Amino acid sequence: MQEPRSGCPINATVEVFGDRWSLLVLRDIVFGDRRYFRELQAGSEEGIASNILADRLRRLVELDLLTREDTRAGQRARYSLTEPAIQLVPVFAQLGSWGLRHRPTSRVLRVRAELLEEGGPALWAEFMDELRHAHLGADLPPRSPSVRERLRAAYLAASVSREGR
Repeated sequence: MQEPRSGCPINATVEVFGDRWSLLVLRDIVFGDRRYFRELQAGSEEGIASNILADRLRRLVELDLLTREDTRAGQRARYSLTEPAIQLVPVFAQLGSWGLRHRPTSRVLRVRAELLEEGGPALWAEFMDELRHAHLGADLPPRSPSVRERLRAAYLAASVSREGR
């Protein structure tokens, strides 16, 4: 791993996430539960190119934010979040909150940010526990409905109401 240009924590973070795509790839794994290359590319709201996606996945693995399952020839590689990536959930929630207040957004794509903002740190912690279970194999009792189910339901409800207009 390359050393940051300075010891400043903000600089060190920007050097990891300063490009347009890294956080979006992580977002799609965290919130979209997309774990395979084709899922990530096909589900990209922003239309990431395959060469960019391949580069970002490789880089995120090198930075220990993702792990890549070893596969045999012809098998699809599955990506999993690491603990440092899971701990980005509050950062995603805060970025979403800022975007809700200061940037134009669509109703369908803003509902998850609204739910995370309303739920606050308790919901973020619950979601991080779910991600630890799914990606790290942590033994956690399932809650129903899960945060992922609540986020998906909010998104689907907004999608249906948009189609009904």
